Amino acid sequence: MTDMTPHADEHKKSDHNDKKKADTKQVGKALRKAEHHIEILDKRHDDDIEHRLERADASSKLLSSVWDEPPAELLRFRLGDRLTDVDGGSTPGFPGNKAQGERFIAISSSEVARYQQLLYANGTKGSPRRMLIVLQGMDASGKGGIVRHVFSQTDPMGIHYHGFGAPTKEEQAHDYLWRVRRELPKPGWISLFDRSHYEDIVMPHIYGTFPEDVWRARYDQVNEFEHELVDSGCTVIKIFLVVTKDKQKEHFLTRLSDPTKHWKFDVSDLDARARWDEYMAAWQEVFEKTSTPEAPWYLVPADNRWYSRAVVSELLRTSLRDMGLSWPPLNCDADAMRRRLDEE
Repeated sequence: MTDMTPHADEHKKSDHNDKKKADTKQVGKALRKAEHHIEILDKRHDDDIEHRLERADASSKLLSSVWDEPPAELLRFRLGDRLTDVDGGSTPGFPGNKAQGERFIAISSSEVARYQQLLYANGTKGSPRRMLIVLQGMDASGKGGIVRHVFSQTDPMGIHYHGFGAPTKEEQAHDYLWRVRRELPKPGWISLFDRSHYEDIVMPHIYGTFPEDVWRARYDQVNEFEHELVDSGCTVIKIFLVVTKDKQKEHFLTRLSDPTKHWKFDVSDLDARARWDEYMAAWQEVFEKTSTPEAPWYLVPADNRWYSRAVVSELLRTSLRDMGLSWPPLNCDADAMRRRLDEE
């Protein structure tokens, strides 16, 4: 009997390649269409506010159409999900290639900047709307790169970045949320936390620096804290960047071989790596206890950094868009102000 397996494998591979080509072609078409809409939007300054906001909304939805499934649904943690089941090297929901992912980030960043300006403008006029983005992940998972790429076109006025390390003596003299509250976004602002109050649960969980009843009580405290934030007008986005142990090793070796990256490496990074399984178990419990409807966790594969950056940009842009903000009106008589200017 003739063995047909090689032919079947060839057909399967051919079908896969054909699908990939069709997918990338479709993504490219959607990106070109979104760019065209944005170009028109940037040129049509004579449109009224309502029409400009409608065009921005349409452009954002065109960008979102490149995803097979919205990351907000696909990557949201749900009870029963396992952190250890997430493939850090996967790119779920995005059918395009790396070049298209990077192009998506560039286009999306321009729209993030547009919505960020809108948020800031409303904050200056008394709106309580603001945003907190929590970035967590093992060392070398790409938290810093996300900040640089996703916010590359935003106005520094209105963006607040803060990295949390080991508590200082001053911080240790206060409740663990004291230092967090100091860095929360003001009205109209976006705050990005590189690590966060969740370190005050995970670290004592692993290293036993506090009694178990102390750090376990923090689950409810954190949920209440975030619930209050959301009720007061703050959108909370919590992201855990899932990097594989092999990819982390690759990044560490790069840091050790490149003198310009030596400053990024610390011996403690290897100490944490040695307790990888303990970290995974501690974070698994965090997700189960603190992923809530108003402040969910998103588990984002991060071996391919272009992908994790694209996901964060999509989550950020759509969250800003869904605030439904409009440009604040002029609080004086425009004609009277023009007359004053003409009289100078």
